[in-house]
Amino acid sequence: MKYTNIQHAKFISRPNRFEAYVDIDGKRELIHVKNTGRMKELLYPGASVILERSDNPKRKTAYDMIGVYKEGLGLVNIDSQAPNKVVYEWLKKQDYDYIKPEYTYGDSRFDFYMEKGSDRYLLEVKGCTLEVDGIGYFPDAPTERGVKHLYELTDALAAGYKCAVAFVIQMPGISEVRANYQTHEAFGDALEYARSRGVEVIMLQCQVSEDSLEFIS
Repeated sequence: MKYTNIQHAKFISRPNRFEAYVDIDGKRELIHVKNTGRMKELLYPGASVILERSDNPKRKTAYDMIGVYKEGLGLVNIDSQAPNKVVYEWLKKQDYDYIKPEYTYGDSRFDFYMEKGSDRYLLEVKGCTLEVDGIGYFPDAPTERGVKHLYELTDALAAGYKCAVAFVIQMPGISEVRANYQTHEAFGDALEYARSRGVEVIMLQCQVSEDSLEFIS
């Protein structure tokens, strides 16, 4: 996926999950943050961030924050919408007969439903932006929704679906994602339960640049 109208800035502060103040060429600007995660290890005063300027003149904020440079790691894509977009592009190259985003099963809405022949698939996508000592971790904030999805995938597996959860690694040089037990033990337990029952856990590495995010083949 590609971005346009890229702008460099320096992070100042984050008054809430959805907005932040940045410095653009000496001017203080309120922007939208495209990720509601905590990202405390990324967003600190003076951090170099990447913005995309919106083409909607009616918006409250003119920019979206889409990336942050982390010392010792490189550019981290923080756009929470990017993982689903790149996964959809990837799925279209995998010879499925049918692909439907946002599919409701049971009490959950999964990111993708696919068909290939007589087989039915459910896929849930998680974006990973948290790195510690060369390892990716998810989540960076408690996610009851994520726990629910993992148990629902396990139930769907028993009902005959082929089920998977895909971690899109939005950082360079990271190949493994582990459950962040310290932040949300219940998610870690749910992930191990789902894996033990046969839910596939997929790690998708990405090439990250200031204006794009794409899978590494």
